[in-house]
Amino acid sequence: MNNTMLIQLTNRKALGILHELEELKLIKVLKDNIEPSRVKLSEKYKGFISKEEGRQLNNHIKQMRSEWNKGI
Repeated sequence: MNNTMLIQLTNRKALGILHELEELKLIKVLKDNIEPSRVKLSEKYKGFISKEEGRQLNNHIKQMRSEWNKGI
């Protein structure tokens, strides 16, 4: 059986229970204290749209904001 799960502990007691389960050879802890990867949105979406599409999108947003502020 090769099922792998990522679990976030919400209570310190759970850590002890997990270690007990590991000692009983019921589970295997692969990694401790894994930090969630924090990717900047600019990196995540880099190259998602072309520079020209980005300019068009910015112009469209400026136009919409202008219209909103005018009350159109």
